[in-house]
Amino acid sequence: MAKLILAVNAGSSSLKFKLFEVPSEKVITSGIAERIGQKKGVFRIKTATGEERQTLPLPNHEVAVNVLTKALLQFNIVKSLEEISAVGHRIVQGGKYFEDSVEFTEEVAAIVRRLIPLAPLHNAAHLTGYEAFRKILPDAFPVAVFDTAYHQTMSPQDYLFPIPYEYYEKHDIRRYGAHGTSHKFISEEIAKIYKGKPYNLIVCHLGNGASITAIKNGKCVATSMGLTPLGGIMMGTRTGDLDPSVMYFVCDLSGKSIREVYDMFNKESGMLGFSGISSDVRDVENALLQGNERADLTFKLYARRVADYIGQYYVRLGGVDVIAFTAGIGENVPRLRKQIIDEVKDALGIIFDEEQNNLTRGGIYGLITTKESKVKVYVIPTDEELMIVRDCVRLLEARNK
Repeated sequence: MAKLILAVNAGSSSLKFKLFEVPSEKVITSGIAERIGQKKGVFRIKTATGEERQTLPLPNHEVAVNVLTKALLQFNIVKSLEEISAVGHRIVQGGKYFEDSVEFTEEVAAIVRRLIPLAPLHNAAHLTGYEAFRKILPDAFPVAVFDTAYHQTMSPQDYLFPIPYEYYEKHDIRRYGAHGTSHKFISEEIAKIYKGKPYNLIVCHLGNGASITAIKNGKCVATSMGLTPLGGIMMGTRTGDLDPSVMYFVCDLSGKSIREVYDMFNKESGMLGFSGISSDVRDVENALLQGNERADLTFKLYARRVADYIGQYYVRLGGVDVIAFTAGIGENVPRLRKQIIDEVKDALGIIFDEEQNNLTRGGIYGLITTKESKVKVYVIPTDEELMIVRDCVRLLEARNK
């Protein structure tokens, strides 16, 4: 029997949503409420006749959820809100407490609240979204889907930092990773190709935020992001991995506080800070094509940082069968994919199909290596909302047994 499941991502000032029918996994509608907390909020939703857009006050998430549910009824997307069987909530930080998605209970909410210091903007907003949906859709089964859960299979030597051990014991300072829902989705797509056979996979989730994960037979063994999403490779506005003494010297030279420099490393660095152009890879690529030397160097630096992690994870896995590119940059920037693969192709025995690479963009799934290549390289569009829905279905079925 068909069910409707809503996947939501509540941000500090936004609420993204996508409604699926299961088991067909057909998308019924999707949209976003933006500028929550402002007088002129914006609500957009896809309907049978196109996109509907409203500008209206959205003082809080509860109002945004009310607007969403009314729109579902108004545009005949659902006949009754009781048709929605479950609501799956994306949660950025689950700490060490969750190895899988779980029913979103008050006990779970208390842990998510306790972890707000590790993800202050995200976790607080997720809780606000959870509370709003519980009020308005009390009969829908609530599910918490954690970005960190997929990475809980890492061993201590992969998630611990070489700082005094008491900071882990007393404060849980360790590597948690991020984008786990995306990495899990890509791993499941590759598992379909291997049909039960063992496989070693490196997933490059390259968007404005970016992370790389080493996966052995569906399980995460290592990931690039650290305690927070600031760690790992260079990103749109984030530094990625950095010599910790850089913080001290920048504070000393600039007179800025630690908090100010930390914010700079998060919001003003990466592709934006290094290129001096933009955090948007399209703008940097356009500048590169016009002969901008720093834009060219930005692409080279980005490719080198990703390639270094691919090399590290090749060794960590004892070889690799597949490299998969996904997310905004990974799916849509052939030039950068080529530069990354050029860095590792000789060592890994990759034979690149440049023509296929150039054709694979804009949501297209494709293999961008030849049959002779020792390592297969795929471009696979990610679908975190679908992964959230699949977890909702699994937990619903377990509850109803």
